[in-house]
Amino acid sequence: MCGIVGIFDISEKREINRDLLHTMNESQFHRGPDEGGLHIEAGLGFGHRRLSIIDLSSGQQPMHSADGNVVLTYNGEIYNFPELRKELEALGYAFKAHCDTVK
Repeated sequence: MCGIVGIFDISEKREINRDLLHTMNESQFHRGPDEGGLHIEAGLGFGHRRLSIIDLSSGQQPMHSADGNVVLTYNGEIYNFPELRKELEALGYAFKAHCDTVK
């Protein structure tokens, strides 16, 4: 099972301590030994440890939208993602991987 950590400062949007966030993320290494990633911006930092199940070679998180305006991390599985993917591809969306996270 994957793991997620985060630090939020929505009132003052202070700089997030990268070392602290990294230490928090590594403390849950056992939850996701395959990969780990961090996202840090003003007032927000989150980390993800990944246990690869569906797509072993891609699906890194946090994931960024194509335009960079949205960042996502989650723990779970979208069970009907193959069907959703077909629908989205028919609408013109392009996918970089075969994972239920990465578009």
